[in-house]
Amino acid sequence: MVATERPVPVSAPGERLNTRGAALIALAVLCSRVLGLVRLIVFGALFGGGRLMDAYITAFRIPNLLRDLVGEGALSTAFVTTFSKTLLREGEQSAWQLANKVLTLAVIAISLVVLLGIALAPWLVAMLGWGFSPAKAALTVELARIMYPFILIVSLAALVMGMLNSRNVFGIPALASSFFNLGTIIAGAGLGWWLDPRFGPRATVGLAIGTLIGGLLQLGVQLPRLRRFGYRFRPDFRWRDSRVKAILLIMGPSLIAASSVQVNVVVNSGFASLLGNGPITWLQYAFRLMQFPLGMFGVALGTVALPMLSRMAAAGNHDGFRTELARGLRMVLLMTLPAAIGLIMLAGPIVSVLYQHGRFSAHDALETAGALRLYAVGLGGYAALKVLVNAFYAIDRRKTPMVVSLCAMGLNALLCWFTTQQLHWGVQGLALSTACVASTNFLVLYALMRRYIGRLESRAMLKLMVKLSGACAVLALICWGGSHWLLANWPAQAFWPKLGALMLVIVTGIGAFFGCALLFGIEEMRDITHLVKRKLHAA
Repeated sequence: MVATERPVPVSAPGERLNTRGAALIALAVLCSRVLGLVRLIVFGALFGGGRLMDAYITAFRIPNLLRDLVGEGALSTAFVTTFSKTLLREGEQSAWQLANKVLTLAVIAISLVVLLGIALAPWLVAMLGWGFSPAKAALTVELARIMYPFILIVSLAALVMGMLNSRNVFGIPALASSFFNLGTIIAGAGLGWWLDPRFGPRATVGLAIGTLIGGLLQLGVQLPRLRRFGYRFRPDFRWRDSRVKAILLIMGPSLIAASSVQVNVVVNSGFASLLGNGPITWLQYAFRLMQFPLGMFGVALGTVALPMLSRMAAAGNHDGFRTELARGLRMVLLMTLPAAIGLIMLAGPIVSVLYQHGRFSAHDALETAGALRLYAVGLGGYAALKVLVNAFYAIDRRKTPMVVSLCAMGLNALLCWFTTQQLHWGVQGLALSTACVASTNFLVLYALMRRYIGRLESRAMLKLMVKLSGACAVLALICWGGSHWLLANWPAQAFWPKLGALMLVIVTGIGAFFGCALLFGIEEMRDITHLVKRKLHAA
């Protein structure tokens, strides 16, 4: 599929949300998420769900936070927005020149960030692991310093991905993270065994080195596709350019908005570290499962929507902007709400089947499942934000998500404190806090977007929600029946019978949901059905 993908024109009259591109990204993201899940399963089986994985996850979180904040967050969003408009208004050559300036600036600036991060690693670890013991903190610092160059590598990969997305090439960039997971699994586990065959603390150094190797693969796999467009990188230090200035101006509010999300992660990690060994790992493993539908639908549609909405805003196509944004939000909710129901009702057996192997104990699985249920409560809002926030950037309302995110940051800290310190809900309280903040953030931004653009086809959204509630009720009934009969004794069931029963419930539930959605006349479901039929016919 990826090999035959062809770029479509940069802009076209009557342009619509590229559901084919979104489907391509969804499949690529599915592949990446499966490999990411395999990575967690392998590492969990080798190291368990306690001190060592807490240290590795926290160490990786430090460069990963900055990658999300700068490389794949503010910088990537600002670059794609400006690059897409430059491509439309000034042509390819001018867009490549802009890319050279931005890449040169990024290499220098992020390299300085890497050096600073290595020097400040002990303080950064202390911010994320308030409750770490000295030995656990020392191991985390060592791993973080090894993995800091990951920020630069993956930030460049995100910029290359943005260039390809702006040329309507989505498959290879979305598939690139699969190579990251492959490199991390093979190199990390192999080097870990070489350093310590019993997979003690020294083996985690192998995981850290494997993470860098995976990042290099993620960057390298995209470069040949970019070269086919005729792009050649040439360092360009002429940064006194109006377009570079525009990117920096967009980055400012975007950086603050994204930083509030990262502050939420820091706060959640800090509260989790106070709960002993394991909670950081349990939360990470639960959130990884939620990232399946989040990445397949929210990220996929958000990635496709950003360059398209930017072009519509630049061309003054307000009606098209409004229609396609509303359509994108309905598509996201259609696909994520049933996924949330499935994760909530089947969390226990799902986590047990996937993670409970080797050193990952039944207690680890039980705690992870509890976090997953409450994370899934906010899945729809979390996924819709991926589309909605990009729409604000496309219409140059970049300060609005910033202000809302800052308010959400305070709400998150308050909820984390209340649920863990007052109600003593542990990791479940932290997961619920995240879900509440994501849902509130979406609802506020949705109301503000309606105010800015006049309307957002809310009647069509309400109509979808009414029909969707019926299909979701059928799905919930099937999950309830399956959990009470086929999976009633799942903690004591052997692996293969439990896997078979779980797959039967999931397949039956998916089939019933899609059947009801078509029966109830949900238009977005018909779009998906037609897309699948075209793909099967083409095959």
